Amino acid sequence: MTSKWVTVEKPGYLGKKRDEVYSIWDKTFGEWNWRIAYQWGDLVIPKNIGIQVYEDGYYEFFKKNQETLDWLISTASDVYDTATTNVQSGFDYEIQETPNSHIHDIAIRRAVCRLGKVFRGEHLMHVRWKDSEGFRINPGIVQFHLPAMIVQDEIKDYGGKGFWWYENTIEDFYQRNKVLQIKR
Repeated sequence: MTSKWVTVEKPGYLGKKRDEVYSIWDKTFGEWNWRIAYQWGDLVIPKNIGIQVYEDGYYEFFKKNQETLDWLISTASDVYDTATTNVQSGFDYEIQETPNSHIHDIAIRRAVCRLGKVFRGEHLMHVRWKDSEGFRINPGIVQFHLPAMIVQDEIKDYGGKGFWWYENTIEDFYQRNKVLQIKR
């Protein structure tokens, strides 16, 4: 008998509670019996494809905003989200060394590479908080390239900080289209 994945909730933002929430899901549904995926129209796509769509948001943004791309690669030697150790992830979304997931730094690196560019700047650039140098390329600010595909359903806020991103942004897609599925 083959397993069928069934969507049970829209978990939304996990933040630093990621590992705690994953542990609860392990206990509730069993290890390997749940997964994160993404709603895409009538389809549910695997997490790695959802993250590729997220990355495509940066790729399309930088293609349309050459001045921002030029500023970024001439200023930054690399980018990070929550800790300078984030750079150790390079281009690999699976390398997550902090309590909260960091993917926009990886997506930015990969988009820059896909556009045939390299970082030439002098320093690491923080691309998260409002007071950070790279805030203008924060995923909660950068508009998503396919806003009509963003699901408008209610989502949970496991992170407990409220929704810190704007509508129709890359982060809005990442949080609103995320689904928790379990094996049946």
